[in-house]
Amino acid sequence: MNLFTEGALDSTAGLFAAALIGIAFGFWLERAGFGSSRKLTSIFYLKDFAVLQVMFTAIVTALVGLQALSALGLVAPENLYRMETVLAPQVVGGLVFGAGFVTGGWCPGTALVGLASGKLDALVFLGGAAAGSLGFAAAYPRMESFLSAGACGVITLPETIGLSPGFTTLLVLLVALGAFFGVDRLAARLRPR
Repeated sequence: MNLFTEGALDSTAGLFAAALIGIAFGFWLERAGFGSSRKLTSIFYLKDFAVLQVMFTAIVTALVGLQALSALGLVAPENLYRMETVLAPQVVGGLVFGAGFVTGGWCPGTALVGLASGKLDALVFLGGAAAGSLGFAAAYPRMESFLSAGACGVITLPETIGLSPGFTTLLVLLVALGAFFGVDRLAARLRPR
């Protein structure tokens, strides 16, 4: 059930469910070690590939789950929110996000987990993220033309590569398995002997 499309987020039960999901998500991020900026940035130093493995696991789980629920008629993928692709601002935003991730050691979600774990650098990062958000809001009126540069509408990976959603899911699963195998081999080679 999608709480947003069902209009259930404005109910007490919907808000309670969203809060429980958020708490569970934060708990498991902490258990995976993502309440530590050192753990998160170690991928950039080719020391620990947990971030790549967890992200690919999340992507594959969501894809396989969506395909299964769609096949059972429980979810209509076209009813799910899909963000419009707007190339210029999304590329620049990705670069800014990546630079902030490498420099600060956090993304916003993991910074909240780190803050809940008592990490003060997470508080500094969140302060910087808030300042950046306010700066973006202030500059927004002067950036409107840039923010629509390269608008492609709502596109999906299966549409882009011209394959069925099921076959695309299989390909992503194979890429994830290859990445898992590849980073395990790379980590073994880089480990001091």
